[in-house]
Amino acid sequence: MAPEIKYTKIFINNEWVGAKSGKTFDTYNPHDGSVIAKVAEGDKADIAAAVAAAKAAFHRNSEWRLLDASARSRLLNKFADLIERDQDYLSSLETYNNGMVCSFSKFMIHGMILPSIRYLASLADKIQGDTIPMDGDVFTYTLKQPVGVCGLILPWNGPMAMFVSKVCTALAAGCTVVVKPAEQTPLTALAMAALLAEAGIPKGVVNVVPGYGETAGAALTLHPDVAKISFTGSVEVGKIIQQAAGANNLKRVTLELGGKSPLVIMDDADLNLAVPLAAQGVFSHQGQVCVAASRLFVQAGIYDKFVQAAAQYAKSRKLGDPYDPTTEQGPQVDEVMLKKVLGYIEQGKKEGAKLMAGGKRVGTTGFYIEPTVFADVKDDMTIAKEEIFGPVQSILKFDTLEEVIDRANNTNFGLAAGICTTNLNNALQFSKHVEAGIVWVNTYLAFGAQAPFGGFKDSGLGRESGLKCVEAYMEVKTVTVALPKKL
Repeated sequence: MAPEIKYTKIFINNEWVGAKSGKTFDTYNPHDGSVIAKVAEGDKADIAAAVAAAKAAFHRNSEWRLLDASARSRLLNKFADLIERDQDYLSSLETYNNGMVCSFSKFMIHGMILPSIRYLASLADKIQGDTIPMDGDVFTYTLKQPVGVCGLILPWNGPMAMFVSKVCTALAAGCTVVVKPAEQTPLTALAMAALLAEAGIPKGVVNVVPGYGETAGAALTLHPDVAKISFTGSVEVGKIIQQAAGANNLKRVTLELGGKSPLVIMDDADLNLAVPLAAQGVFSHQGQVCVAASRLFVQAGIYDKFVQAAAQYAKSRKLGDPYDPTTEQGPQVDEVMLKKVLGYIEQGKKEGAKLMAGGKRVGTTGFYIEPTVFADVKDDMTIAKEEIFGPVQSILKFDTLEEVIDRANNTNFGLAAGICTTNLNNALQFSKHVEAGIVWVNTYLAFGAQAPFGGFKDSGLGRESGLKCVEAYMEVKTVTVALPKKL
């Protein structure tokens, strides 16, 4: 059964309000393309109201600023408790609005979201400065203090996980936030705002304004009272945000952008491990993952055997209703992404890649695409160069480790990379020389709140998660105090 849609308005000062313009926009169910709710369409005026609320909540005498760090930790843990209580509803809502296979959305809550919140909660009271032995009769120390109002712009591919990652990091640091969820998937962000209010978050600390990037998102990025922007999304939009962030004030910026991640399969790899690992790396969540293993390099000695096994594996994956617990692949998020991915598939065939499996839309309702495998892919083909964000596996052949490292690095992306090998030297040399922020050896899509996440080159700026993630939301202040005359 479809989950109840409880929240469709803008969340400001712990209250639900309509857009000042009175406008709404439709949000859809990717399974059948039906409209599931009309959501308030925030724009510049609503962003201004949200930022004003967040700014007031950040005042030095506000309830939020007077909270002890340990109290912020308790509040975040209460938030985690409420998510755990409502996990069935939230996972169903994520599937309904995003198309994420429900078994995967449930895994996301237990495997990523709850551990992330509790880890970030544990960091809130461990933000410490240093004492510095400066010359002279002085005492010098540093304070780490929250940067202020933060604009957090979420992607559509993992709405709940990204809400938690950005919002809870900012709150652990003591900041206040205005969240702009993706227009395709606003519903779980609004539901989680309601849970934060229930957990006891003071008014104005968390505000959520659904709307479009070119209106609400742009207004948030340009607002002079916003001190930091954190954005996850495409490289193209990330570059626009970086430029806009310096227009009216010099905002701090964290960008987690796209990827064209290489996964290297060496001749000595165990195919029983490598074939399903490579498939999961590119087909998980319909390929709508920024670290998807979308460039699969297979060494010449096992190339033909691997291609046949990969094609069979893709054909065996069950595609269908994301609420079916046996489904492995659901729909793309919307018709725009459906057409984009199908366009890449046609381009791959046109440029001479060999279609080994899939390649077609499934059905006429909903946004389903068969798991697709291309062999004989060359480095200069479009499907080998551009981020597809769909279930398309491109298999390229290589001869030596030195060659494949250079080919893997021949891209403007640098988010993730992986290698399957039983040779330790291969693993270490690849990990050292590949240009990527995350490297997996004999595994893929292994995440943890304790590990920094982010990319090289056009794949982004800064890191999320990990022990030092809160520092991206802090300013360092140096204080020097003259000491009394020596006795």
